[in-house]
Amino acid sequence: MSIELSLEGKAALVTGGSRGIGRAIAVALARAGADVAITYLNAPEDAQDAAAEILEAGSEPLVIKADLSEEEDAKNTIAAVKEGLGGLDILVSNAAGGGFRPLMEVDADNFSYAMNLNVRAFMLTVQAAAPLLERQSDSEERSHVITLSSWGAERALPMYGAIGASKAALESMTRHFALELGPRGVNVNCVRAGVVDTGALRSLPGVQAVLDARKQRSLAGDKNVSPEDVANGVLFLVSPLAGMIQGHTLIIDGGASLHP
Repeated sequence: MSIELSLEGKAALVTGGSRGIGRAIAVALARAGADVAITYLNAPEDAQDAAAEILEAGSEPLVIKADLSEEEDAKNTIAAVKEGLGGLDILVSNAAGGGFRPLMEVDADNFSYAMNLNVRAFMLTVQAAAPLLERQSDSEERSHVITLSSWGAERALPMYGAIGASKAALESMTRHFALELGPRGVNVNCVRAGVVDTGALRSLPGVQAVLDARKQRSLAGDKNVSPEDVANGVLFLVSPLAGMIQGHTLIIDGGASLHP
């Protein structure tokens, strides 16, 4: 069940919003009343399906194909959002990837891909979006930037070395953007999700054992963390209820990470 928060009149961009967690966030923002744009990289069918769900949720979606690790694409995306939505109040940096392999087998290209897609893209997108996000006075409602991280930012996980390193960098960059943009009317926070039951996760070998292990570690019942659970956390962070939360990483994992 979604938390009832009103985002009427707000314009939002969700990168990587065509599937999984990004799609759940985009739909949740639309249901809360925001106008929503999403980006996708290489899954146009998923993007169109997401657009249909966003439309059903009450928002006329703006769908943009972009590789946000490229500076020109990041600038063009923000320009398209400005033209299509009239501004920007909420930026959710969700697009991610990097490939699952042992760190000893990561080559320079693998490493660059993970860092570019997960960290460089966030930096370039925020830089391009800053003129739309910045507020001129304290009387204006603050804008919000949210990044999506994972357990690998803090814990060592099999086959996750390059992605985990990029997520740790992403969390650090979140804090530094909060330091720089906080005085300009922008709240910058992060959501670190635990093991989330998505279609992408279901495609990995041995995933059922991972999900079963997560249930055993959960301190919030045996339900798997869903994309909608993560979306609800994002809704809270972009709402007026979270106005004094700045540079924070919110963990959504049912308490599983509290175990040693």
